[in-house]
This record gives sequence, structure tokens and C-alpha cells, in this order.
Amino acid sequence: MLFAGQTIASSSRCYRLLETSHPPVYYIPPADVRRDLLVRESGQTFCEYKGVAAYWSIRVTDREACLAAWSYPSPSGAFAAIRDYFAFYAGRVDACFVDDEKVTPQPGDFYGGWITSAIAGPFKGGPGSQGW
Repeated sequence: MLFAGQTIASSSRCYRLLETSHPPVYYIPPADVRRDLLVRESGQTFCEYKGVAAYWSIRVTDREACLAAWSYPSPSGAFAAIRDYFAFYAGRVDACFVDDEKVTPQPGDFYGGWITSAIAGPFKGGPGSQGW
């Protein structure tokens, strides 16, 4: 994952989570993330499956990607493996890749899925898709 000329995260040890009507979200281990460039923000949201999400911005010199990542500090039991792992919104950074393929961000501002050529939609997030 790239932002402002820096590799913010790179890993081959991610968890790939799938939810109904979503492209995959990749959760990256904290050891594979440039934590020194992340700033914890005050907001949070609640997922009925994973629990309370914390949000992070990225700051590199004079550039900032606001609320570009999220994590689950205390996920619910079934998702304990992603504790403190980071997921990034592909549309809020310069580029995200799966292997060597640059991903397309999931439509909309709320969801953070990464679309590759191996993934077929339709996906939640675009106009008129909130109800399904």
C-alpha cells in the first residue's frame, strides 16, 4: 500500500475477509505496517460481527490521508485473529496492490473492499445499493 512516495504496508500474511455483496478486505498484520506514519483518530464504528472499529489517518511530511485505515482492537470471538490488524481504504491512498495488480476501490465512502480482475460484482457501495 503506497502513499506519498512511501510504502505504508506490505505483507504476504494478510487475512482476506469476505462479506455478503462486498469485494475482499485485506487485514494486514501490525508488524507489516509503518505504524510511525499512522495517527489514531477519535471516531469509531460498530460492526455486528467484528465489534468496535478504530480509525487511523496517515501522515507523511506535508500529506495526509484522513481516516485511511481501520482496525479492531478487541474484535468479537470469531474474528480474534484480526486483532490490531489494519485494513486500508484503497480510494484514500495512492495505490494498493494484490500481488502485482493495482486494485480498484469498492464504490462509496463507507466500505473498504479491494477489487481485482479475479473478483466479479455487483458490489454494495454504489448508488442504490445500500438496501441489499
